Amino acid sequence: MPQLAQRVGRAKPSAIMVIAEKAKQLKAAGRDIISFSIGVPNFLPGEHVYAAAREALSHDSGQYGSNRGPEVLLDAFLAHIEALGLTGYGRLNVSIGIGAKHVLYNLAEALLNEGDEICFPAPYWTTYHDIADIVGAKVNVLPCPSVQNYKLAPAQLEAALQRKPKVFLFNNPSNPTGMVYTRDEIVALADVLVNYPDTWIVTDDIYNSMVFDGLGYHNFVHARPELRERLIFVDSVSKTYGMPGWRVGLIAGPESVAKAMTTLNSNHITSLPEVISAAAIAAFTGSQDVPKAKCAEFAGKRDIVVEALRAIPGVICPRPQGAFYAFPDISVAFGKSHNGVRIGNDVEFCAALLEATGVACVPGSAFGEPRALRISYTCPTAQLEPGLQRIQQFFAELV
Repeated sequence: MPQLAQRVGRAKPSAIMVIAEKAKQLKAAGRDIISFSIGVPNFLPGEHVYAAAREALSHDSGQYGSNRGPEVLLDAFLAHIEALGLTGYGRLNVSIGIGAKHVLYNLAEALLNEGDEICFPAPYWTTYHDIADIVGAKVNVLPCPSVQNYKLAPAQLEAALQRKPKVFLFNNPSNPTGMVYTRDEIVALADVLVNYPDTWIVTDDIYNSMVFDGLGYHNFVHARPELRERLIFVDSVSKTYGMPGWRVGLIAGPESVAKAMTTLNSNHITSLPEVISAAAIAAFTGSQDVPKAKCAEFAGKRDIVVEALRAIPGVICPRPQGAFYAFPDISVAFGKSHNGVRIGNDVEFCAALLEATGVACVPGSAFGEPRALRISYTCPTAQLEPGLQRIQQFFAELV
């Protein structure tokens, strides 16, 4: 029998979806499940988005669209990033994809040859490592534990770049930690990056509009504009606008990269559907009331989560300032038991927690940090405090 390609053997199912599926099965069996597992915003976009989609359907052309993206969408995205302080870009600097995950995969195909090195901080979004493995890249993970607030230090970046990686991948605000880099922290890292001109810089900043406490969003090109010639900014409508199922991702970067992404699109997705493009345009150009309200709501939920986790003896939880995640270090539980079930690591902790309390979280090892777990606090507010109380009770019962 013919064999599958070797790259398929390097592809792994999403650890996040494995947990979510287990929670779904327990719920179907009648268990009372509270899920803190999937990183979806759990709100819907404003009515103007749906109105735009309906209008697009009413005069659908039924034709192929642009491989790069319709000009109206490109212009809407350019206005969006200009409001973020990313100025000086034009249509030839932009390309689209079927969500940010597809964009990141395209970037890996466009920038990395097999055997090239890519480096990124840990904790990291699970897909980073998975995509790198599929394309045959070498991964250099830069550990950033809770004692340094899960943030990359300039000295770490310097050491990594001395290895001459082809790509440095950076996520701000962070999934899974919710941490946000301050302006000074971005400046310090940018001052290192400017000295290594042979490394591409990819900033996966899809949570750029979900920043709390007045901290603001900052990018390396704000600090060192000369980095623009090798920096690719990744965004999507999924998190900010409550549109993960619409699947629209975009990049802004050097013309050569945007052209390569567009060429790759021509060989697989061709284009975004007209109705999807119309919805994305409306999201970018219409009222921003829903995203602003949800950002404020998530900031309030963050406070509830951090207070509950920090009340647990031995648990360390750096205070997130963006996205909708908390990433507590729960290693104090390792070596203990719950109702006779011994907990030796984060995977065993999450399995025992789900079985005993019905609370689903994702083990930190899925994100490169096995001492922690990820809590996505986008669940209905009525479930948030009961779920946190179950976690507190679980810890109280450890022996």
